[in-house]
Amino acid sequence: MLGLLQLLLAVFAIYSALKFSEELKLFVPLGCLFAMLLVSRIENRKSDKDTARKSFLQFEMDKAKKKDSTAIKDQDFSVIDSLLWPKSELLLIDTVHSIFKDLGFKVSTGVKYQSVDRILKIPETHTAFGVQILMSEGEVEGNHPKISRALQFDKEKRENEKSLIIAATHIRLPLSEMGQATHLSKELSHFLSRHNMSLITTHHLYELWQKAKRGEIDILGFFEQVYSHSNGASPSKGGANSYSPSFNQPLQ
Repeated sequence: MLGLLQLLLAVFAIYSALKFSEELKLFVPLGCLFAMLLVSRIENRKSDKDTARKSFLQFEMDKAKKKDSTAIKDQDFSVIDSLLWPKSELLLIDTVHSIFKDLGFKVSTGVKYQSVDRILKIPETHTAFGVQILMSEGEVEGNHPKISRALQFDKEKRENEKSLIIAATHIRLPLSEMGQATHLSKELSHFLSRHNMSLITTHHLYELWQKAKRGEIDILGFFEQVYSHSNGASPSKGGANSYSPSFNQPLQ
């Protein structure tokens, strides 16, 4: 897009030099040249920012894994960026959708319900989740609008369905610090426990996704346990226990 703008400016500069009056023949091309230089600087800055973002992701993954991360494919960078540091809720919803599809789940938009972002079904079972997907600058509070929507789904859901919240929390933190942060308030933890709802952070979903791709966990079995578990727990810190107030089980 910026390259096309530069081309149009160059064409207009040539046109003005041929068609305009003597005074404008000088000033208009100079103005176009200045605008082209400005567009070029913006384009270079955007390219540098994209390169720096990819380097940041690579550094964070290397630091978190403490090993060479060449196993992570290039196309995964944009997915991980959108999952952990989403720029919009719509982009986050699409990313979560694609990750669950990649993990082998049946994912739909939930047209029968107006109160969910996605319906997530575990293959070869009758088990399903009504999924709310949200983002938060810090920990998730009980007054978040998506919590009200989860409660609405809880009133409408069928017997074999359960509310599941996927939350992108602390979206300004580096990956290395997310595992040590508190992801939901005590008030929300008690609320979810009372209503038998589960919450998983996108940070933990990222860990689950990577472990499933390496064959280290049975991801479908994991979510069957999330569905069946109903004991309450206090909000906690750390990667393995930061994903659900109602399902406190290690990854391995």
